[in-house]
Amino acid sequence: MRATPLLRNAPATASAALRERVRRPAYLSKLAHPKDLAPLFKNDDYIGWSGFTGVGYPKTVPTAMADLAEESKMQENPETKKKFNLFVGASVGPEVEDRWASLDMIARRYPHQVGKEVSKGINAGRIEFADKHLSMFPQDLTYGYYSLKKKHGDPKKPLDWAIVEATAITEDGSIIPGASVGATPEIVQSAEKIIIEVNTHIPCLEGLHDINHSFTPPNRQPYLVTNPMNRIGLTSIPIDPDRVVAIVESRVPDNTGKNAPENDESRAIAAHLINFLSEEVAAGRLPKSLLPLQSGIGNVANSIIGGLADGPFEQVQVWTEVLQDTFIRFFDSGKLQFATATSIRFSPEGFDHFYANWAQYKDRLLLRSQQVANAPEIIRRLGVIAMNTPLEVDIYAHANSTNALGSRMLNGLGGSGDFLRNAKLSIMHTPSARPTKTDPTGISCIVPFASHVDHTEHDLDIIVTEQGLADLRGLSPRERAPVIIEKCAHPDYKDMLHEYYERSLKECLARGAGHEPHMLRNAFKFHTNLMEKGTMKISKWD
Repeated sequence: MRATPLLRNAPATASAALRERVRRPAYLSKLAHPKDLAPLFKNDDYIGWSGFTGVGYPKTVPTAMADLAEESKMQENPETKKKFNLFVGASVGPEVEDRWASLDMIARRYPHQVGKEVSKGINAGRIEFADKHLSMFPQDLTYGYYSLKKKHGDPKKPLDWAIVEATAITEDGSIIPGASVGATPEIVQSAEKIIIEVNTHIPCLEGLHDINHSFTPPNRQPYLVTNPMNRIGLTSIPIDPDRVVAIVESRVPDNTGKNAPENDESRAIAAHLINFLSEEVAAGRLPKSLLPLQSGIGNVANSIIGGLADGPFEQVQVWTEVLQDTFIRFFDSGKLQFATATSIRFSPEGFDHFYANWAQYKDRLLLRSQQVANAPEIIRRLGVIAMNTPLEVDIYAHANSTNALGSRMLNGLGGSGDFLRNAKLSIMHTPSARPTKTDPTGISCIVPFASHVDHTEHDLDIIVTEQGLADLRGLSPRERAPVIIEKCAHPDYKDMLHEYYERSLKECLARGAGHEPHMLRNAFKFHTNLMEKGTMKISKWD
C-alpha cells in the first residue's frame, strides 16, 4: 500500500533546526500541525507508539488527540466516542498515556505500563491488558497476534498507525531514535501509516543505536552477539517512505522526573549482593570483572549500581534493559567498561549531563531493540547476572512481580522474566516488609505462597532482602524454605513463617505429599488478613 500525504496544504513551516535534522527533503512536504492530524484517527484504530520506560515516545500528536477529545467532549457521547488499541514497547510519559486513560480513550493496552490511570482502567475493566515478556511482544506483534479481532485495514499490517519519535531522519528516510529503541522497529514495520515526530529539543543521537530487522519464521536469523560491545545492525531504523503520511516537529523533552532515591534498606540489600559477588569471584565461579549485569528500575537497583561504582570490580560490562542515573556515576568511576540497553531513563539533570558529555559516553554505550536486548539466547550465552525486584516471594522461591493480592494489576511483567529464566545468576531483591496505612511492617514480602506467580521456583537462584541473602542453588524445596525464612524474612514474620512451614511439613509427610509442603487452607492467610485487617500479622494459623 502506498500512503499519500494526509494534509497537502497544511500550514506548517519547517524551522531551521528541523531542516537540519530532516535529511530527506521530500519529507518536509509532509510537515503538519498535530492538531490537524488528530481528527484523522478513527474509533477502534490500532496504534503503535515508540517509547520505552518513559523516554523516546511521541508527545505532540497524542496530546493533540487528547485535546480534541477533551475540547469537543466527544467522549461523553456514545456516537462520537473514540477508543483506541494502543501498543508500545513498554511504558511512556504519564502526560500522554495517563491522560488518554483518564479520558477513556484506551480500549486495549499491550504489553506493559506504569501509569496510575492506566492501571486503574485495567483493574476497573475499562481497558483490556495482557502481560507479555518484552522480548516476545515485538515478534508477536509482527505475527499479527494482537490484531486477530481487527476487522479493517491490511491484514499484513496489524497496526493502522505508528506514531514514532526521532531525533533525525536520514537521506534514505530512516529514523534515528532518541534515548530508547524498544519495539519501534517492529511497530513501523507493522503499520499501514506512519507519523514521525522529529524532536529538535533533544540532540541528534546518531551512532548510539544498533538496529536489526525483524524477520518471521522460517526466516529468522541468529543474533551474532558474543560480547556486549558487538555491533550487529544499523544505526537507524529503516522505514518505507511511501507509508510516511506526515512529519511533525516536537520540542517537548521526555518527562522522566527524578529516579527513586536510595535508602537504608536499599543500601543494605546492595551490600549483601556485592559481598556475595565478591565471594563468587573468590571461589572462582565469576571472573574479576564479573559477567554482564542486568539491573531493573528502582531504588534498590540504584543502590546496587552505586555500590558497584565504589566496589572492587573493574572493567565491568552491562547487558540490560534500562540505564538510570547511577550508571553515569558507574561510567565516571572508570569501572564500567561498556553498557548496552534498549532505553536510557535518566532524570532531567542526568540527561543534561549525558548530552553535555556526549563524546565521553558515545563509544561506551549501545541501544538495541527490546527483542535483542531481552533475547533469551543472548542472555544465556553471555552468562548475564540478572537482578530484579518482585512484589513478593514465597518460601519456595516463586515470585510475584505484577498482581497485588493476586488480582490487582500494577505495572506488568516487563523484561524480568526474559532475564531471570535465562541468566547465569537469577537474583531477586526486595525489602523484607512494606508499610500499610496502619502498620509500618504490615506487608511481608516473604509469604507462604505467592498470590500470583510470574517467576517459578525453577528460575531463581538468589533471594536477598535487607535482612540477608539466601543462596538457593542446588537446594530442594524443603531445604529452600527454612533458608529463605531465616535469611530474608522480617523479624516480625519469621516465627509465623517457620510455624507455617513446620506444620505444613508434618501434615504433608503424614499423607505422603511432602515434596513442597503447604497447608492449602492457610496458604493465603497472610493475604486475606491484609484485606480484612490492614496487616499480614496473623494471630494464629488455625
